[in-house]
Amino acid sequence: MNLRAITAQIVGSVLDRGESLATALPAGQARLENPKDKALLQELCYGIMRELPKLEFFINTLMEKPMLGKQRVMHHLMLVGAYQLLHTRIPAHAALAETVEACIDLNRPNMKGLVNGVLRNLQRREQELVDKLPTKAPLAYCHPSWFVKRISKAYPKNWQQILQANNERSPMWLRNNATMQTRDNYLEQLHDLEIEASAGELGDNSILLHKPVPVHALPMFEEGACSVQDAAAQQAAELLAAQPGELILDACAAPGGKTCHIIESCEDLEVVALDCDQTRLERVQENLDRIGLRAQLICGDGCTPEEWWNGPLFDRILLDAPCSATGVIRRNPDIKWLRRDSDIAQLVDLQQEILNACWRILKPGGTLLYATCSVLPEENSWQIKQFLAQQSDAKLVPLHEQDNVENPGWQLFPGGEDNVDGFYYAKLQKIV
Repeated sequence: MNLRAITAQIVGSVLDRGESLATALPAGQARLENPKDKALLQELCYGIMRELPKLEFFINTLMEKPMLGKQRVMHHLMLVGAYQLLHTRIPAHAALAETVEACIDLNRPNMKGLVNGVLRNLQRREQELVDKLPTKAPLAYCHPSWFVKRISKAYPKNWQQILQANNERSPMWLRNNATMQTRDNYLEQLHDLEIEASAGELGDNSILLHKPVPVHALPMFEEGACSVQDAAAQQAAELLAAQPGELILDACAAPGGKTCHIIESCEDLEVVALDCDQTRLERVQENLDRIGLRAQLICGDGCTPEEWWNGPLFDRILLDAPCSATGVIRRNPDIKWLRRDSDIAQLVDLQQEILNACWRILKPGGTLLYATCSVLPEENSWQIKQFLAQQSDAKLVPLHEQDNVENPGWQLFPGGEDNVDGFYYAKLQKIV
């Protein structure tokens, strides 16, 4: 099937049916045989999600009336064409020809003239249309207005940088497996294969690739020598600081990167990996198997530990809480259009419920590390501040000089000097 037609269908699945790219894209790639076509499909889908408001402004400006109902797929196809013309090196004649031809596979051959006309008009009037772009933040920064409002209110000094970073392409970070070799040794192995990389400033085993590569190109990847994991996410295991002989719970563990890192970081641990989704839990097992690690996997709800755990209290708990994922938008740009403002309050309530439940199964003197991949204070510092006010046996363990009960935790923003994802951590100790 025509690659542009598949792209239009995937874009429609996300925008009109609320399906994530993580689900829709692999299904689309399975319909293609050539690896280069699969890569192009991903580039088009991700790029359209990054630039969506501007692309829609151009297409809607050039159309007399919007494409609705069964014709909506043609709107998505024109987004595909517009992205190619404005943001890729694909020759314009090839982009136009392939996009117009996609009308046949989408069962709209009578629309070829319209698609061709709109895209050629865009090509001719590109600068004129760019000059007409409204300068208001939602369109200028390609984010929904509700998110712009929340971010600009929470971070009045750097909200623009956060939005700009969200629209950048995400880097590829590795976590060196220190049980197999030193980070310097693995950097040498990468150098020998002419894979340019450097040691990360954040994390003892983080490695930043200068250009992403397929995982099968990485030395000893299948044997567990490294894992793909953002440097910000790597802080989870390091801040948890598990000690030999301890019983550890990784709550909301899927897909398992942090679970594996915890086990790699310390010998003689008993680790329980919990997730409420059996399919996602299978990914945890796959990651453990690749590296050759063991953990007890439990499918259960973090809100109701009494239903799945009757063992001893845990020494340490990593609670990587369900969140808005607004810190990893550059990796998942469809989050911008799938998330709703009303979701945040519901997520905050769920986080609070899981946090309270996990606290009940933490040993006195034990440590709980709360983590999200969000940049919203409601899910992060406000959540922990409220928890500390309500739990008389909870003590904040500062992670930096400004980490205090009035503004608890450590907020990392996407991009910046370290070029990491947006993450939040707060470390809590249960008073004996």
